Amino acid sequence: MLSSSPPSSVAPFVELRDVHFSYGERPILRGLSLAVPRGKVTAIMGASGGGKTTVLRLIGGQQKAQQGQVLFDGQDVGRMDTAALYAARRRMGMLFQFGALFTDMTVFDNVAFPLREHTNLSELLIRDIVLMKLHAVGLRGARDLMPAQISGGMARRVALARSIALDPELVMYDEPFAGLDPISLGTAAQLIRQLNDAMGLTTIIVSHDVDITFQIADHVIILGPGTIAAQGKPDEVRQSTDALVHQFVHALPTGPVPFHYPGPEVEQDFGPISTGGGHP
Repeated sequence: MLSSSPPSSVAPFVELRDVHFSYGERPILRGLSLAVPRGKVTAIMGASGGGKTTVLRLIGGQQKAQQGQVLFDGQDVGRMDTAALYAARRRMGMLFQFGALFTDMTVFDNVAFPLREHTNLSELLIRDIVLMKLHAVGLRGARDLMPAQISGGMARRVALARSIALDPELVMYDEPFAGLDPISLGTAAQLIRQLNDAMGLTTIIVSHDVDITFQIADHVIILGPGTIAAQGKPDEVRQSTDALVHQFVHALPTGPVPFHYPGPEVEQDFGPISTGGGHP
């Protein structure tokens, strides 16, 4: 495994310490410890079912660790009361997979929603903020359109504008590149990087897209079965000799991640299988 510490001596903005989490009898995280450095773009990657989205849910407080600590700016999310959790969430932005826009609201109203829900700002000030956020993602002119009238890539950019409406300190992206054409994918990646740097954000990306994610990430964490398989700078991770990391980074069909889901032996389902070439 590569370096197990973040690439900075500054206290991490988000940190998981020996976190265990299961869905019922199915363990997902087994003593996971990781740190997200402030002001950087951190990618959390790995095979499907490895716990990447679960990590985002733990940080946002939608789930609670059964053991260990999930720290946001030094505070344990799992021990926060409702008021403290809501206050922490106001400092976070979240871009859900495929955008998750409100289909019965215009582009403008989608971006205005968190401002109307969490602030007492006047509609005049909300208008200015919304238009600034839409301008930042290149969609100020689409303000009056409905989600059904825009492309998938545009919808993802509207969702990005909504995620930064409250000027969060941390923005989390769950598969921001899924289903995008090459132009939209490149645009989304560029926006994530530019917004992180221009706004002084801390960014966490959960993604399966190795090439584009490695281009914009400062720090990459590859999850194995419930813990970290490797982490470090993109070039360091790409050169890892760990079998799981090598399989994931190079998109190999065979390796530690099996093709078949665990189940009964073939003979149990189909009976003895003859290896002879002829009929009895």
